[in-house]
Amino acid sequence: MSEHHTALVYTMVLVSAADRNMTDSELHTIGEIVSHLPVFADYDRERLTKDALACAELLSEDNGLEKVLDKIVATVPEKLKETAYAVALDVAAADGAASQEELRLLEMLRYRLAVGRLPAAAIERGARARYMRL
Repeated sequence: MSEHHTALVYTMVLVSAADRNMTDSELHTIGEIVSHLPVFADYDRERLTKDALACAELLSEDNGLEKVLDKIVATVPEKLKETAYAVALDVAAADGAASQEELRLLEMLRYRLAVGRLPAAAIERGARARYMRL
């Protein structure tokens, strides 16, 4: 995995798969993020399914979680670490409530990506505001 796009897709798939239930709303959110965020402007959207399946396959290996986290951290450029955390939060928030597994994974991602507490709180608040329902 050598591209930042693939690392961001891995990040989103990882969060979606955290509770072993990739919901339609999470998959829809991943598609929307890839279609609309400027960071994906030059991403070949035809690769999304391939990248998502590659992540799922790696996750199924021994120590798969660690392998995926290592690949994400090694590939996401410094200036996109907060973006990676933000897209992870959006996927977790997509179905209205984050599971305990998703929350734990988000904590691991924040730590591994070295996103500070204040920036993380701001990103979390933004996700909460975007996905708030009455």
